[in-house]
Amino acid sequence: METSRPVIVKRVPESLNLRQARVFLEEVRPLLEHDRPQLVFDLSLVRRLDAAGVEMLLFCMKEAARRDGDLKLASLSPHARVVMDLTRAGRLFEMFATSAEAARSFSGYLPNMVRQFYPESEAEPKSGREAA
Repeated sequence: METSRPVIVKRVPESLNLRQARVFLEEVRPLLEHDRPQLVFDLSLVRRLDAAGVEMLLFCMKEAARRDGDLKLASLSPHARVVMDLTRAGRLFEMFATSAEAARSFSGYLPNMVRQFYPESEAEPKSGREAA
């Protein structure tokens, strides 16, 4: 019997250079170590993305796949979209207009099983509470 797993949405920081990519990887590493992780990276805030950042995204996708999971990208900023296109890394990821669309694309998706990991300082003001 298939049990539902949460879809985890993680917002990528504004800058994803070598230093920030290492910091971000340390934040998401525990999420990648679960069996069959279902991750969505929200790239809406990304203003700077270099080769180290792209490599980190590819590494995360590979680690998720090693555990029979998946990583999908969502809400790409114009800069992130250009970099992903220029590096051709965009062809390797499933990319979606919104995090909600990406989360729904997972088989066995349940709306109440989406967990968003946005640091409070980065979260946009909402009328209500985000799932934690």
